[in-house]
Parts: sequence; C-alpha cells; structure tokens
Amino acid sequence: MSGITFIILALAIFRLTRAIVADEIFAAVRDKIWDRFPPEQSYVGFFFTCEWCVSMWVALPTVIFYAINPSITLLVGCIFALSAVSSLITARLDQ
Repeated sequence: MSGITFIILALAIFRLTRAIVADEIFAAVRDKIWDRFPPEQSYVGFFFTCEWCVSMWVALPTVIFYAINPSITLLVGCIFALSAVSSLITARLDQ
C-alpha cells in the first residue's frame, strides 16, 4: 500500500467514523440506539459515542474491501477523503 493510498483510506475512515458518531445524517439511528441502550449504562450505547471504537469497525471492512477490489475502494475512499479534507478546512476556518 502506497503512502497516498494510506492517507486516502485514513481520511475516508475518519469521515465515515465522524458521520456515524457525530453527524446529523445518522442522528436518528443514534437516537434510537441510545433510547434502547443509554450510553451511560450500556457498552452498545457507549460504542456510538466513541470515535476510537467506531473507527476500528469502519477500518475493518475498508481494508477487506481494499484487499478484494482496490480500485473501487479507492474511488469511494476518495469521495470520503475529499469530504474529510473539506470538513477539516471548514472547521479550521470557523474557529
């Protein structure tokens, strides 16, 4: 795996993890999980508050897909990586 491929996949994993843990698009799913499994009382609920935890499970299928079909994985990964860079720039400018 080249360095640029690693960076693309890392940024894609960051973006997907952030979407699951913090973005509005997954808020309804998180709320349903948290209603049933409150984060303070359940490992399942806590899992969806933890970027470290979620990133491991996002990275696993990403690496498997990359091993099976690197070109498609990189194509999709580029979309998420570009989104990650854009969101990081926006967050920096909003400070």
